[in-house]
Amino acid sequence: MTPASDQPAPNVPQAWQNVLCPVLATPEARRLGGWLQAEEAAGRMIYPLRGVRLRALELTPPEAVRVVILGQDPYHGPGQAMGLAFAVPEGVRPPPSLANIYRELVSDCSVQMPAHGNLERWARQGVLLLNASLTVEAGKAGSHAGRGWEAITDAVVAAIAAAPAPSVFLLWGSHAQAKAARIAELRDVTEGGRHLLIRSPHPSPLSAHRGFFGSRPFSRANAFLIAHGRGTVDWAL
Repeated sequence: MTPASDQPAPNVPQAWQNVLCPVLATPEARRLGGWLQAEEAAGRMIYPLRGVRLRALELTPPEAVRVVILGQDPYHGPGQAMGLAFAVPEGVRPPPSLANIYRELVSDCSVQMPAHGNLERWARQGVLLLNASLTVEAGKAGSHAGRGWEAITDAVVAAIAAAPAPSVFLLWGSHAQAKAARIAELRDVTEGGRHLLIRSPHPSPLSAHRGFFGSRPFSRANAFLIAHGRGTVDWAL
């Protein structure tokens, strides 16, 4: 199935079509597509640019997902957003939240501090780097929240939650935790579910010191994956 041209994601990766095509056919998704087109026609810059907005899904098909990291929306500065939550292209300085993620990574896994912000290596190992909203207006954080992306990304999270294979969900901050709470199938192993939900404050400089630092999400994720026969993620970049 090829979604209509006025839908927000005209190039849905083949592996995700069974998950996304039904929601993309809804009036809400069509309104989102029309609204995005109108915004661009009015001359508003939208990040990430067309062609990379579904990069996270392109790199991590549903059957490969082992870890999900939920972000809020893409970076809104020029040259930053690349379709992967928290990631920036090589040559772009890691923003503060990503710098704090790296700080915890080095402490948790005793790896070398990454020299760039490109997280594609994680994505290719089954780490789904998903934002709740997949677009944003330049210079306006959160500007596309509530426009319809949430139903689409909820469908992605729900599909992973419903899959039989146990996965790890890294829920950094209240926004990610609230999104997870909307998915009925998504429950922690301590709640009778089959997945591991690691909840902590957001890595933003405003909140990282309230419990993100020292939460050891990367080693805890690997310990769970090993225990369930799903290998490990090599977090070094």
